[in-house]
Amino acid sequence: MHVGHSPVSIEQRHFILDTREPNLYIEYHDREWGVPVHDDQRLLEFFILEGTQAGLSWITILKKRENYRLALDGFDAGRIARYKASKIKSLLKDPGIVRNRLKLKATVANAKAFLKVQSEFSSFDNYIWQFVGGKPIRNSWKSVAEIPDKSDESESMSKDLKKRGFKFVGPTICYAFMQATGMVNDHTIDCFRYREIK
Repeated sequence: MHVGHSPVSIEQRHFILDTREPNLYIEYHDREWGVPVHDDQRLLEFFILEGTQAGLSWITILKKRENYRLALDGFDAGRIARYKASKIKSLLKDPGIVRNRLKLKATVANAKAFLKVQSEFSSFDNYIWQFVGGKPIRNSWKSVAEIPDKSDESESMSKDLKKRGFKFVGPTICYAFMQATGMVNDHTIDCFRYREIK
């Protein structure tokens, strides 16, 4: 489907359209946001991108997403975990990504912690989905104004992740991760995606 020819009107979507990159926003909303993710590599991708977004707009991250895939070896945790100071220095010169030393160092630390979780729970998926009992939380919001920026589940997730050495994992970032990976369905009830996502 070509987003530009979508039969769904903007009114049938609940998000506020970013006029700088409308098609990119629509594509992300219509195809990805809120769809349950169980693949470890894709979970790591969202985990890193949500942490990187801290203090920035999501459109900034979406526009740089492909660059991140190239720069971070396709979000391969094993490779990222082995990044040395020289690699960080090189990444800080890459205009295609957010050049923030703390966030890049956190990415490496998170990849290492991610691998430990995989080893302990057989997969990151097994670990992370336990915070919602293994199935998506389906909310029933009537308006965007009702959607929270954190929850009891994201608070618990954040606390446990921090204990395991993860960085940039506050409850708000964790909740955004939950929304993106379908751990919670926060499409409003009048949004066409609310009914489509199971």
